[in-house]
Amino acid sequence: QYQPLQNHKMSQLAGECRKKKAKNMIRKLIIAVIATSASGFTPPISTALLRQQYRLFSSSDKHDLDSSALIGSFDPMNLADGIDDSSSPSIHRAAAIAAATAALVSSPLAANAAGPDWGVFEGRTGSLLHPISMFGMAALSASTALLGFQWRRQRTIGDEISALKKIIPNLNGASSVSEALAAAEGAETVDSGYIATLKSALSIESQINDLTIERKELASQGNRDKHFNQGSLLLFIGIAFAIEGPLNTYARAGKLFPGPHLYAGAGLVVLWALAASMVPAMQKGSDTARTVHIGANLAGIGLFVWQISTGIPILLKVIEFTKWP
Repeated sequence: QYQPLQNHKMSQLAGECRKKKAKNMIRKLIIAVIATSASGFTPPISTALLRQQYRLFSSSDKHDLDSSALIGSFDPMNLADGIDDSSSPSIHRAAAIAAATAALVSSPLAANAAGPDWGVFEGRTGSLLHPISMFGMAALSASTALLGFQWRRQRTIGDEISALKKIIPNLNGASSVSEALAAAEGAETVDSGYIATLKSALSIESQINDLTIERKELASQGNRDKHFNQGSLLLFIGIAFAIEGPLNTYARAGKLFPGPHLYAGAGLVVLWALAASMVPAMQKGSDTARTVHIGANLAGIGLFVWQISTGIPILLKVIEFTKWP
């Protein structure tokens, strides 16, 4: 009967031990964060400068280094105040290397953006991905818009055919205007007024036949599916390379260059998203959604054309200041 009580006490002791270990770990982490986070509030250190400092620390002439200056470069806890200048050189070298390592680890990652560690992405190959893809996206936008208008034509041509059929007079059971006209002219009692009406309806029947042939040709092209597929591809690749462009600029220069080209590109992505968001309502037959969809895409094509004119000078600068690969 004492066994359950003993097990309960042992579980309580184990829980208290775990709590103490967790508290000790939290204290150690807090001390480590306080000791190494001070450099996060200083200007970022470039990769080239850190490498130069590292070469300085690892050079053969280590005895000539000013250890107090090196320690002062990173001393958030004022640890250098307690170091005696008469200490052995090995202690000074160890402190200097530890300070440089802490500065390298705790400096913001953004400091490495302008460093030479991006490889092909930073060179001319990666820099040309954005302009080449955007030229392709401009052509794809025009093609997708054409397919969209062809699908719209196929969808609305039936309304024109129905409106024209309402104008055609009563054919008295005939299958076409020409057949009704032949029957009216061969009847025993000729109705000249009816015959004149049928003759005027021949042109309307010809229009209906032409529209019917056009609708069959458009239906055989599959414009709806092509428009949807190309629009989806445009949305994916366009947004991907619209983001890739600023990332590549930041990798090369360490900063962005806000201006009309950047702002118009961001606006173009917003217009693409707006046009795509109208598709569910369009599938339910909303004319308002169709109007917004068409307007957003036309505005996007206009921005695209303008983007080419503002992007060519940037492209020439990229070619001038980058090297293969």
